[in-house]
Order: sequence, then structure tokens, then C-alpha cells
Amino acid sequence: MEGLLRPVVAEDAVRYRLFAAAAGGAGAEALLRRCAAAIAGRLAPLLAAYVWQREPFRLRYAPARGETPAHIGGTTLFGDNVEDEWFIVYLIREITREFPGLAGRVDDNDGEFLLIEAADFLPKWLNPENSDNRVFFYKGELHIIPLSEAQEQECDPSAASLTISQALRLLSSRSEEFLAAEPIRAAVYKRISGYPEKIQASFHRARCYLPVGAAAVLRQRPSLVAAAVQAFYLRDPVDLRACRSFQTFPPDQRVMTVVTFTKCLYAQLVQQKFVPDRRSGYTLPLPSHPQYKAYELGMKLAHGFEILCSKCSKVSPDSKRNVSSGPLWERFLSSLKEKNYFKGEIEGSAKYLELLHMAEDYFQQSVTKPECSELSPGDEILTLLQTTTIDMKEFEREAACLPPEDDDSWLEMTPDDLDQMLKEARNESLPSLNEEEQKYDLEAVAESMKAFVSKVSTHEGAEMPWSSDESHVTFDVDSFTKALDRILGEDSEELDSDDLDEEQEFDFSDEDDEDLDAENQRQDENVSPDELIGSLKSYMDEMDRELAHTNVGKSFTTQKKGASSVKATTSQSAGPDSGAEDPELTPVDVDMNLVTNLLESYSAQSGLAGPTSNILQSMGVYLPENADRVGSNKAARE
Repeated sequence: MEGLLRPVVAEDAVRYRLFAAAAGGAGAEALLRRCAAAIAGRLAPLLAAYVWQREPFRLRYAPARGETPAHIGGTTLFGDNVEDEWFIVYLIREITREFPGLAGRVDDNDGEFLLIEAADFLPKWLNPENSDNRVFFYKGELHIIPLSEAQEQECDPSAASLTISQALRLLSSRSEEFLAAEPIRAAVYKRISGYPEKIQASFHRARCYLPVGAAAVLRQRPSLVAAAVQAFYLRDPVDLRACRSFQTFPPDQRVMTVVTFTKCLYAQLVQQKFVPDRRSGYTLPLPSHPQYKAYELGMKLAHGFEILCSKCSKVSPDSKRNVSSGPLWERFLSSLKEKNYFKGEIEGSAKYLELLHMAEDYFQQSVTKPECSELSPGDEILTLLQTTTIDMKEFEREAACLPPEDDDSWLEMTPDDLDQMLKEARNESLPSLNEEEQKYDLEAVAESMKAFVSKVSTHEGAEMPWSSDESHVTFDVDSFTKALDRILGEDSEELDSDDLDEEQEFDFSDEDDEDLDAENQRQDENVSPDELIGSLKSYMDEMDRELAHTNVGKSFTTQKKGASSVKATTSQSAGPDSGAEDPELTPVDVDMNLVTNLLESYSAQSGLAGPTSNILQSMGVYLPENADRVGSNKAARE
């Protein structure tokens, strides 16, 4: 029931919650509030310079409600940058490592997306119906709480539901038993590996020819670049009306500056094709101009800032709360100094002030800002413009010695680069193979396909035979005989739709025919199952003889004389009519036909994805590239 009543997470958003694993009641609330303040200081060096796509990571205390105990957490919209979501997963894991008394959960509109990442390694009992409240980060490790023995016997998925309170009690007392399997943890940890170093790799620094006001705003609040890019990226004709006159960011005073984007924001901005309104005053040089890209990026950012400011009312300087005062800020600033956040910079220097502005931005966004009274990005921009002294000459001096911008060749990807990326991803998902193990065995290909066909499939899909050690599908002769008896015996008088059509078309009203049918039916009832199987076999043999002389029969590869397999020899010697079998009816070589058809299908894929490679690769069988095609391509290049 809790799964049906739980709040739905918005699309492109991630929800994160941290619970007190052992404490309860007032003790839990006190612990959570202490942890929230300590976490803010602990994460400040990581988050102060981070640029979020839509919303920042923000922890808020939430009291107990229904079956959900008190916790600290929040919901962050990550928009088009899914890396924000996985960065939050990394943060939750690190928080539970640093604060062992907390257990963390992360989910989104897809549900337990951590399990989706490790879908290839999940136990069979785990499915979307019973996975609610079973996946936690605890003490820095991923835990999955399994079903109890009684729940495993229940067919109703709702009977296997688990409340968060129950899960926390189990986790705090028996966490060692619930540690996720190594392949599951490896799949999730691989996705969040590389942090915090990956943060700097996600940035892209580019030169922009901006209005001086916009440059001053970005110096104070670098994170506002995300809001400006989003405003321009999602613009509509109504938004562009404000960009005809540019009341806030006119083009008459512009400076060259370096703006720090994330790669996602930079790609969104640079890939947009846009021509400014002639009335705006923004003009672009010729595309051959060495600074054309800087002019174009600055023009697009200026439009984004103007759109943001046009959507808010003019605010007074008093509406901005002074964050650099109060005991909470003093404690926060002390924790930053203890962690060497300012990296030895002299107080009052340009670098010190830059780091201080980022810390103030993070403190206001993630620590002190109430949920119900958030300032819009446009309000913040207008407030900064009214409270910041803009020195045009200082910006011009800085423009004369700007650092070089980053190379954006990562935006372009050739087909060879994509193939290499897919190949590396495939190799990472497989264990390392030596040269002997890399030899391709066609017999293994045939056996793998047979194993796949032998697997039982359901409405949920087909199971892949990962291991050859699994038991094969058994054949029960008695059950097959009884089923055949029901089909050909007493129930054979039931007619299908084709028989009914024929009966309606031809009126079989002759009494002699009815008597003959009744007599045949009594004879069929007296026939034993063994005789029925023999009759069916002789009927199939007759069909084989007819097909053997047709194009269909000649299209199959048959076994060579004297090289028949054991199964073929056994099948030929079986049955009462084996001595009279047609000598020209040579058994079909099933394995050879299977491999031939698979290789022809694989060759027809021309190196692209297709049914043959997808099925075989899912079972761990990788076919080599077509040597003829590779050789011809190499010759063409030479």
C-alpha cells in the first residue's frame, strides 16, 4: 500500500533521503539536525564550485509522516545533465561513509535506478514489485534487504512489501547479511567512480564577449550561468519580446571574459542556431573572424540573462539577505578554514574573494534558503546588479591577459570514435581474455543458440543461459504421450475455424458419411498411444521424402555419409520402419545449418547491431569481424 501512496518523483529529478539507522523519536531528530549542519560544512569544498544544471543538492529536515520516519533529504531537478543525478549518488554514499549512523536512499521517477544500472546481476527474486525500501547505502556500502522465507512463498507482490522503519531495524542489526553482491556493487560503483576529480573534468571554460553587467554577475555567482543557458535554450516567442530593447543588459558596454560552463551547458548553448533581432543592437562579425565564437556565445548568454530579468519584478537591495553575518555563517566559515578551503590565499586577495563568493553562493542556496521563499534567478541577478560596483576599466585590464579557453573538439565524434567507445564499453563488461580464450569455436556458437532456444520464456521475456552448468530442459515421455492422446484421441472431434468454414461451405448431410465418421472415431479410440506415435512418425517421414526432392529440401545441408553424428545414427536405427527408410533421405545436419544461417545473418549486419550479434553477445559469445569486409575496407584505404 505504501508503494501506491508514495509521492511520485518528477521526471528528470532525483530524490534522496538520509535516515537515522538506529535512533528513534526525539533522538533521531536531534541526530539528523546535527548531521545536516555537519554535512553542509563537509561538502562545501566539493559543492561550492559545482555548477548544477537545474537545481542544487540541498538537505532539509522532514518530520515523520505516515510510515516514513523523520529524515533529512530533498529532491533535485537535474534536467538534461544526468551526471548531476549520479554525482548525488556519490554524495549520498560518501555521507553514509562519513556518518555511519545514517542510512541513505536514492530514487527517481524510474524507481530504484541503482538496480537498473546493475540489472544484469540481480537475483531472480528481485523485481520492481517487491524492491521498494530494500536498497540502501549504509556505512558507505550498497545493501539490499532480501525477502524473508515467508515472503518468498507469497505470490502476491504486495505481501512482500517492506516499510522503511522495518528496513532500518534490519539494517542496523544485521547489515553484514544484507551487503549487496560484489557484481551489483561493482556495477553501481563503476558509474560513480572518478569523483571528486571528475568534477573538474566536467567543466568547459570558454571566452565570451558579454555585457559588463553580466560579467560582474557571473563573477559574484558563477552558478547563474546554468539559469541563463536554460532560459535561452527553452526560449519562446514571448520571451524574445524582452530581447528587442535589452533594458537590463544593453550591448553598448561589453567585455571579453572567460565563463565556466559544464560540458552539457556548453553543448546546449553552442549547438543552438540563433540570429538576434536587429532592434536589439547585438551584431555578430563574420564567421571567419577569430573571435566569432566568443561574440556568438556572449550574445546568447546575454539573451538568457535578459529573459530571466524580464520575468521578475524589480527588487530593492533590502530584499537580499546578508549571508555574511550571523552565528550559522560564522560556524560555516570556520569549518571551511579548517578544511583549507581557501588553499592558503591571503584574505582580501582576488582569488580569496572568488572562493568566498562561491562559498556564500553555496551557503545561500543549500544551507539557509527556505523552500517557500526562494528568490528566482532573475531576482538574484537584479539584486546583484544593484549591490555590486562595476569597474569597466578593471574588466578591460583582465581581458588583456585572459587564460586560454578549453578545446571543444570533444563535441565532435567520428564513427570510428563511436566504434572504439562501444568496443571499450564491451571489453569493460567482460573479464580479460588471453589469446587462447579469444579463439572462436563454431560449436560453441551452435550450443549457445540451442541453449537459448531451450530456455523457458514468459510474458516478461526470455532468460539468457549465462552458464552452461544450468540444468537442461527435461522431456517427460509420459506427459507427452498423454498430451498427444488428448489431441489425437477422444478430443479430436473438436474442429478448428477452417474445418467449420469447410463444413458450412459443403453440406455433409449424408447419413452414410456420418456412419463412416462414427466408425473411424471408434477405431481411433481403440488405437494405443504407441501406435499413434508410430503413425505420426511415418506421416512425418513421408513429408520429409516429399520435401527432399524440392528446392526447400535441397536448401539444407545434410550430413556426409560415414560422418553422421551419434544422434543421427540413433534416430535412423530407431523405430519399426528404420530398415525400410529411403537411402536417399540423408539426415539434415542441424548444427551446420544453424551456424551457416547465423553467420549469414551476422554478415548481413555489416558490422552494425542486429539480432544475431545481440542474442549471442547476451550469452557471452562474440563473433569476429567479417575478414572479407575488413580486408576490402583496408585495401580501399590503401
